[in-house]
Amino acid sequence: MTDTPPAPPTDRTGLAVALLAIDPIGLGGLWLRARACPQRDRVTAGFDVLPLPRIRLHPGIGDDALYGGTDLAATLATGRRVVGAGLLAHPAALVLTMAERCPAGLAVRLGQWLDAGTGCLLALDEGVEDELPPAALTDRLGLFLDLEGTGWQAVSAPPDPARVAAARERLPYVDTPEDAARMLTVTAAGLGIASLRAPLFALAAARAHAALRGDDCVTDDDLRVAAQMVFAHRATTRPDDTQDSAPPPPPEPREGETSQTSPEPQSLPEDMLLEAARAALPADLLARLAAGRAARMASGSSGTGAAKKGNRRGRPMPPREGRPDGQSRLDPVATLRTAAPWQAMRRKLQPQAPGLLIRPSDFRLRRFQETSDRVLIFTVDASGSAALARLAEAKGAIELLLAQAYARRDHVALVAFRGTNAELLLPPTRSLVQTKRRLASLPGGGGTPLAAGLRLAMEVAIQARARGMTPTLALLTDGRANIALDGTANRPQAMEDAARMARAYATSGIPTLVLDTATRPQPDLRALAGQMRATYLPLPRADAHRMSAVLGAALA
Repeated sequence: MTDTPPAPPTDRTGLAVALLAIDPIGLGGLWLRARACPQRDRVTAGFDVLPLPRIRLHPGIGDDALYGGTDLAATLATGRRVVGAGLLAHPAALVLTMAERCPAGLAVRLGQWLDAGTGCLLALDEGVEDELPPAALTDRLGLFLDLEGTGWQAVSAPPDPARVAAARERLPYVDTPEDAARMLTVTAAGLGIASLRAPLFALAAARAHAALRGDDCVTDDDLRVAAQMVFAHRATTRPDDTQDSAPPPPPEPREGETSQTSPEPQSLPEDMLLEAARAALPADLLARLAAGRAARMASGSSGTGAAKKGNRRGRPMPPREGRPDGQSRLDPVATLRTAAPWQAMRRKLQPQAPGLLIRPSDFRLRRFQETSDRVLIFTVDASGSAALARLAEAKGAIELLLAQAYARRDHVALVAFRGTNAELLLPPTRSLVQTKRRLASLPGGGGTPLAAGLRLAMEVAIQARARGMTPTLALLTDGRANIALDGTANRPQAMEDAARMARAYATSGIPTLVLDTATRPQPDLRALAGQMRATYLPLPRADAHRMSAVLGAALA
C-alpha cells in the first residue's frame, strides 16, 4: 500500500468530477459556480464518466415533468388516458441550469429526491456576486467548485474513465478508521458548520479518494483532501478566528496523586484537518457565501413585496377548478388536459356528439400572483461612537445598493439617528439622485439614540404598509446605545428602550437585518437582534463593497 499526496489546487476540478463519478449517491452532487465559459464547458465534459444518465432541468420545470402525468397529445390521439413517466422516476444525474434562480418549491422536491438516494444533482450556478441557489439544495451537494478567476490551464482535463470505473468497483471494499467520522465532525464544528450532512459527505469523499488512489483503507491524506473539498465552502468561521486563546493548562495534581495524561492519538489531529480546510478557503469566499446565506436566513425578506390575491397579471400559478365569470380567464391547455382522460367514456354515452366532450367540471382557470412594491428602510447610526471611517463605509455600501434597488424599482427610505433623536432624511422614494444627495450630506457625531432610530423606522414601515407596500429594515449600527427615548443620557434606560422597540419589531413581523459595524462584534447588539427576530451579521473589518454584498444578498 502506497500513499500519494493530495492533489494540488490545479487538479481540484478534475478531482471533484472523479470523486463524484466514483460515489455519486454518497456525495449527492456538485455545485458548480461559474458563468458560461470554456472553463465550465471543460468541467462539464467530465460528467461523461458518471455512471448515471444525464438529464437537464430548468428552474421553471413543472411537477408533470418531474413526477409524470397525463400526456395530452397521446391521450387525444388514442382516446384513452396515457400517463407519461416523470424525470424523477429513474436513477439519473440531473443537471440543473441557472440553479441560482431555482424556486423554493423545486428545491424542496429535488431535495427529497436526493434524500431518497436515487441519483445526484449537478447545479450550474451562473449567479452574479450574491446570487446563490437555495440552501435546501446546496446543503445536499457534497462538492463545490468556483471557477471565478480560474484560467484554462487551471481546469483539469476529464478524468480517465478506466481509472474511475476501477475505483468505483473498489469503493465497497475500502475500510474507514474508527475515529475518522469523529474527527471530521469535530473539524466541521470548528469551521462553524452546523449541518450534519457535511461530515457524512466528507467521509464519502475520503473513501472515494482512497479508492481513486487504489488503496483499500482511508488514510490521513484522504481525510485532508475530503476536508478541503467538502468543508471549505461551507465554513462560516475561520479556524484562526476560533482559536485566538490557548486552552487552559491542566490542573495541578493533588498531593499524593500522580499526573496522568492520556496518550496522544496516533491518528490525524483535528487541527491539521482545520488547517487543510483553511488552506483551501479563498480570502473572500466566506463573505460571498455568507451574503447568500443571509438572503436565505432573513425571514420574510424576499426579493419582492408581499403577494397580492385576485390578480389577472403577474407570475403564473397552477390553475384551479372553476367557471369563467368575466373576472377570471380560462386556461385552455389545463382544461383539455383534465377532459382528455374522459373522452372515451363520454363518447360511449354521446356517440353522436361532435368534437371534444367537455363538461363544466373540466374548466380550469388561470391564476397569477402579483407582488406589491417594496421599500428598503436604511436606518444608519451617525453617532460619534460609529467612527467616521465606519460611517463612510456604511454610506458607500448604501450607495452601491441604490443602483440595485433602482433596477428592481424598489422604494428607498433613509433614517439617521445621532445626538438626541432620529431624523427621516428621505421618505420612501425611487429617486436615485435625491437619495445619494441626502446620504452624502449626512453628518456624524453625538450620542447614539438607537431606540429613537428604531421607533422612527417603524413609523415609516407602518406608513408604507398602509400604502400597500412591503417594508424591509436594514439597521447599520455599532449597538452602543446611550440616549434614551426621552433624550436623556442614560445608558441603562437607553438599552431598555431599545429592547422594548426590538420586541415591538418581533411582533410586527417586519423583516429586519442588523449589521454590526463595530470594530468588534457586540454581544448586546446580537442579543438585541435576537429580540427583534432579525438576521444579525457582524462585519468588523468589512469595507463598502463587502457591506454592499452582504446587504444586497439579505435584502435581494
